[in-house]
Amino acid sequence: MEQLDDIRPGMTREHELTVEEEHAVSPAGRQVLSTPMMIRYMELNSAKLIHPLLPAHLASVGYEVHIRHKAPAPLGAKLTVWSKLVEIDGRKLLFDVRVTEGEKLIGEGTHRRTIVPIHP
Repeated sequence: MEQLDDIRPGMTREHELTVEEEHAVSPAGRQVLSTPMMIRYMELNSAKLIHPLLPAHLASVGYEVHIRHKAPAPLGAKLTVWSKLVEIDGRKLLFDVRVTEGEKLIGEGTHRRTIVPIHP
């Protein structure tokens, strides 16, 4: 696989998200951000961090998540999804990820992606 010199540890990306019904589950009658949706946005944000730097014939796919959902985020909550590339091992990438609502930590963990060729 060719060198991907533009992709470097330390790169970060943030995405703003408002919790809507499509993102929520209703435990105990209160709608809050679901864990699968939180993980989805962590993965998407990490992918979008590196996607613009990949040649057209390459893509990235997620293959591992270690996430802790630490606090509820109700409908209407304004969240920040944050990803930081912390390690590159060949074509494998490790990201620190987190979701916050202001200063409140909603979720955090790590996410791994690998770079793969796109076949027509």
